Amino acid sequence: MSEVPASPLSGAGFRWLMLYRICTLFSYQIVAVAVGWHVYEITRDPWSLGLIGLAEVIPFFCVAPFSGYLVDHLPRRKLGAAACLGLAINAGLLALLAAGLLPLHGLWPIYLAIAVGGIGRSFLGPVYNALFARALKREQFARGASMGSVVFQTGLVLGPAVGGVLIGAVGKSTTYAVAAVFAVAAALALLTMPVTEPAQQQQRGPVFASIGEGLRFVFGHQILLGALALDMFAVLFGGAISLAPAFIKDVLHAGPEALGILRGAPALGSVAVALWLSRHPLQANAGRIMLGAVAGFGACMIGFGLSTAFWLSAFFLLLSGMFDGVSVVLRSTVLQLATPDEMRGRVSSVNSIFISSSNELGAFYSGAMARLLGLVPSVVLGGFVTLGVVGVTSWKAPKLRKLDLRDLH
Repeated sequence: MSEVPASPLSGAGFRWLMLYRICTLFSYQIVAVAVGWHVYEITRDPWSLGLIGLAEVIPFFCVAPFSGYLVDHLPRRKLGAAACLGLAINAGLLALLAAGLLPLHGLWPIYLAIAVGGIGRSFLGPVYNALFARALKREQFARGASMGSVVFQTGLVLGPAVGGVLIGAVGKSTTYAVAAVFAVAAALALLTMPVTEPAQQQQRGPVFASIGEGLRFVFGHQILLGALALDMFAVLFGGAISLAPAFIKDVLHAGPEALGILRGAPALGSVAVALWLSRHPLQANAGRIMLGAVAGFGACMIGFGLSTAFWLSAFFLLLSGMFDGVSVVLRSTVLQLATPDEMRGRVSSVNSIFISSSNELGAFYSGAMARLLGLVPSVVLGGFVTLGVVGVTSWKAPKLRKLDLRDLH
């Protein structure tokens, strides 16, 4: 009988890593709720919400390939701490703008501050994934990925809820300031974390050749590429949560507290699933389960778009989070098991480009489609496109469809 691996939480390094992760999530999610409310309060235009995503994704996309290279060649904890300070600067600028303490007017200063946050965020994922592999043994990866997802989704639940409550209670400026404090706390958690840095960091090759090596690895690995592409297109076309401020004001007729509930509902569902998966990690039929989960996510987006009742809308988002939680845990496990340690930063940066940038591009797409088709038709169409993405991925990536995680150990 094989020995059961120790709990990932038994290691101090992993515990500090989880603190870093939840603090960065609180910082980012509080800002996301506040800036969406801030911009829509000024413009009353869904298009302006889409531009928030575009303002963040352009610098993110430009910096992400280089962030992976730097994570593989520089001290990861210090680099991550610097990125957290970028988030703090972003939130601080927004706090000053909301308070009217800067002699700037219009939306462009808000979008500029968001761009600063996008640069900082491009380092967070590669740093987390690289340190994850240093804090745990390989046999702990599956449970660690589930626990990491629990922390991640908890941040997505509580962050928006806290942001919504803060906006209603103390206003936008103080809300942004709280987000800055969480970013600083994340930096301190990384600097305190006891973990070794790999010797490969000292072996620096040409920047673009090194980045190209990471890209070739991902695009030559059908299972990893299929998992990333599936998630990317599902989020790109099916991620309607960026339009939540417009749904709250124009369809559901509620306030900022309700916005926090809607933004947190998907993550609440993901937390429930990730908690279960942390005790019952998936192995067999992982590929089919992932495809089915993304299809369920698309169906929930259709239901959300058609709903006109607040609690029904929240239920569809909760259910979408449960399906998304399965996909996230499986993708994270595949990423950790399939990637060599010396390439974790670069491969993780490719993952960030696929996944994180698709959230912002999805926000831009949703805003553009809402302007062209209207709120409800744009969300419903996105749900149906997500179902189509599942069908194409199943056809084009048979190794992913037949995946058993035990084959990657």
